[in-house]
Amino acid sequence: MDWIKKITKIAALLVLGVVVNSCSVTLGLAPISSIDYNKVKTISIADFENHAEYVYAPLAVEFNQKLRDMFIQQTRLQMVDSGGDLEISGEIVGYNQYNEAVDASGYSSKVKLTLTVKVTYVNNTDHKDDFTDQQFSAFQTYDSSQLLTAVQDGLITVMVKDIAEQIFNSTVANW
Repeated sequence: MDWIKKITKIAALLVLGVVVNSCSVTLGLAPISSIDYNKVKTISIADFENHAEYVYAPLAVEFNQKLRDMFIQQTRLQMVDSGGDLEISGEIVGYNQYNEAVDASGYSSKVKLTLTVKVTYVNNTDHKDDFTDQQFSAFQTYDSSQLLTAVQDGLITVMVKDIAEQIFNSTVANW
């Protein structure tokens, strides 16, 4: 009976060894972009001018910087002034606020601030990915008891980040 216990232990160890050996875990990060770095090496992002009806001066500066930063931080592309393998241009076409919700007294309780950007993208290495005048929008709401001037810097930061991510995903991300 002792030999049966020994054989059982050996068999159990062999089975355990086979199970452990057949299991494998691979860790890694999903590719952030679908860029073929053998073909695409540079990107040019033109300044987006603010052509919205309501113009808030810091908006264009913040948007342009955030968009460039996103491509610099998340790709290996070199930023050039013009004529890049990838070219992004456009304009800010909407910056508006609308009453969104009404309270029991009949007055607005929430205001919706919307930012809209029109983008043209040219991939000079593969023109099937190009698009022209595609619009990207983001919005944030705030309490109507607050003044826009008190909350707009924080809201703009969130909306600019959202739109920059939308543009990144539509142009080079592997989603």
